[in-house]
Amino acid sequence: MSGVTTEMTMVAALNAALRRAMDEDPKVVLLGEDIGTLGGVFRVTDGLAKDFGDSRVVGTPLAEAGIVGTAVGLAMRGYRPVVEIQFDGFVYPAFDQIVTQVAKHHYRSGGRTTLPIVIRIPYGGGIGAVEHHSESPEAYFVHTPGLRTLTPADADEAYHLLRAAIACDDPVVFFEPKRRYWDRGEVDTARAVDPWTSRVVREGGDITLVAYGPMVRTCREAADALADQGVQAEVIDLRSLSPLDLDPVIASVQRTGRCVVVHEAVEIAGLGAEIAAQVQQQCFFHLEAPVTRVAGAYLPYPPSRFEKHYLPSIDRVIATVNQVMSL
Repeated sequence: MSGVTTEMTMVAALNAALRRAMDEDPKVVLLGEDIGTLGGVFRVTDGLAKDFGDSRVVGTPLAEAGIVGTAVGLAMRGYRPVVEIQFDGFVYPAFDQIVTQVAKHHYRSGGRTTLPIVIRIPYGGGIGAVEHHSESPEAYFVHTPGLRTLTPADADEAYHLLRAAIACDDPVVFFEPKRRYWDRGEVDTARAVDPWTSRVVREGGDITLVAYGPMVRTCREAADALADQGVQAEVIDLRSLSPLDLDPVIASVQRTGRCVVVHEAVEIAGLGAEIAAQVQQQCFFHLEAPVTRVAGAYLPYPPSRFEKHYLPSIDRVIATVNQVMSL
């Protein structure tokens, strides 16, 4: 499907990226729970086992540490494994493998051995799921040197960022915003993308909104509503959480003088704290108001009937922007 622009869901875009990578490189293999005949719980790998066989689409036991450990061995033997962690809250059994083996092996080997592993993690809330199925654990991995971290905001970004992750010789933790899985959008497979840079998705001169993953759409919709109030918000999608490209953010805040960071993860020690610190440090004499965050509460993820009160919403973003604009 090279060079074709097609409307599809994020799930279909991820499937297309995996299929193309497997077509181009026989060393690309997939591992995960129920990814074969079922196609994964979100059907991201649907049809791939039928077309590539169970030696390349490997259904695994319910053992995340074993899945990632197997991927380490495969990567050392020259393969490019793509691991699916079924839900965000299931990654913790594999945490030791990821932070002590995957993240450190290239450094430990003096650069002699690479681990081109992609660890796909559906994350975030908004789907009415039960406990351990709606978490946002990205800060743990951003905090870990040796890992790259990407998260797409829409179908087109999902296709290109996953393609880049699989091609990367460094290990990549790839966070997929599950509430956006069924959002449809145009996917241009011929578009050139630098996945390690932030992008401006909406221009504005009054205030800068910084977001990633599922909150990019929320911020764009909030910005559209704010425009009706006469406030022009610039929206920046980080895309890469590690390495973190803040150059577009700094340039924007130096123009607008105001910044709000939005993410689903809890506010305490979340990625927004690092962004706020760097913006304050580099834009101190341009700021008209404190850098402010809109994030999840410092609580375990609530039952699904309460998640609308827990998650950042368009209304919360608008209320915070209005508060910052009044300072």
